[in-house]
Amino acid sequence: MQKLNVVEEKKLNNIFIFLTGIFVTNAILAEILGTKIFDISLIKDFNLSVGVLIWPVVFITTDIINEYFGQKGVKKISYFTILLISYAFIIIYLSTKLSPNTYWLNINKYDPDGNLFNIDYAYNTIFLQSIGIIIGSIFAFLIAQLLDVIVFQKIKKITKGRLIWLRATGSTVISQLIDSYIVLLIAFYFLAPEGKEWSIYQVFNVGSDNYLFKFSVAILITPIIYLSHFLIDKYLGKSLSEKAKSNALLR
Repeated sequence: MQKLNVVEEKKLNNIFIFLTGIFVTNAILAEILGTKIFDISLIKDFNLSVGVLIWPVVFITTDIINEYFGQKGVKKISYFTILLISYAFIIIYLSTKLSPNTYWLNINKYDPDGNLFNIDYAYNTIFLQSIGIIIGSIFAFLIAQLLDVIVFQKIKKITKGRLIWLRATGSTVISQLIDSYIVLLIAFYFLAPEGKEWSIYQVFNVGSDNYLFKFSVAILITPIIYLSHFLIDKYLGKSLSEKAKSNALLR
């Protein structure tokens, strides 16, 4: 491990805090928004979870943290994120148990077409489904992140630090194969509200579409990964950047 001076430590800490903020924010947003499934009209029967649209940001952030802070950095931020997701789970669950205000129910009594509408039922249905996604995601997220960091570092060592695109894409493609199915299986099959469970076919179908999307995005975002490396290297300076990457291999 190469020693760092106070200024270098501060610069690296700034990068880590910035990346942590991006990582945590997008991970939690993906959990909350993941209850909605939508179709891409240009592709027949191609179904995606809204949460999947946000995960590419998490991919990039994971790979950058892995590059400059190693396995230790990714594990630290992953465990921290799981704690925050669990906190969100508790708060969301407790909020569904609160008695709704009568005024709130009355002003939202009708939908835009004039039909009776129970907003409290809608609120509870959406967020209790989010809880299933959060529980599923905690397991899937942890497994996928640990797998991602291992594959990333293995490829980095084999290629001797070259071919950023290969380790970034390779680690994402392998780890997200696990994540894409586990979260849906737990959230929509095992923990779905009674009468709203998905069939195994639905889980496999949406999971496959999610994975195909992630696989495609993992390739398309390669230029963004190179740009991120360029900007961080410029901020850190060549000497500190090389020290950080070298130390990351030993963590």
